[in-house]
Amino acid sequence: MRLSELSEHSGVSTATIKYYLREQLLPQGRRITATRSEYDASHLRRLRLIRALIQVGKVPVATVREVLAAVDDESLGRTNRLGAALWALPRGPEADPDAPATQAAGKLVEELLTELGWDFARTNGALSPAYRSLVAPLARLLELGYPVTVAELLPYARQMASVAGHDFDALEKLPDDAERAETAVSAAILREPVLLALRRVAQEEESARRYGV
Repeated sequence: MRLSELSEHSGVSTATIKYYLREQLLPQGRRITATRSEYDASHLRRLRLIRALIQVGKVPVATVREVLAAVDDESLGRTNRLGAALWALPRGPEADPDAPATQAAGKLVEELLTELGWDFARTNGALSPAYRSLVAPLARLLELGYPVTVAELLPYARQMASVAGHDFDALEKLPDDAERAETAVSAAILREPVLLALRRVAQEEESARRYGV
């Protein structure tokens, strides 16, 4: 498709597409003439991802470039490629590693991962932003005096393992690793709020079932 058609199908203005091309967020099209290039479905998919990152996730352009570099890095194995792309996404504030609550939360996470048998997560430990993102809210709970136990967290973790399995069943239906990585990143921005909202709706339904209206 021509640039104008790519703009029409994506809902992104031609000026913005040209900006993404200059910033190397969007791969160049196939050159047809000296002044004309052709674009395909991969460009349309990449534009959707860029829009999700910038417009919904409010991710800075420099960080988007870092995320997309990981998405496109064919030298990485599948797990590392997905991990690098997701690790590059912005995260909330991290807990002070020297604070007693953070250390207690870290110990709690270690015990939880051991109980679950999640050895890869334990090996990565604090190197993983996902691990640190779990420690931080647990540290805040403990700091404010709210008790948290492994037994309390286990059912949630096991449900999340089921969700993760569903996620990867869907990813494996995609044709290549680049599209899998793109989809995983877009899901982190667009679908995680859906999971939270579904939990809230389910809680409303469960309350009505147990207690009436």
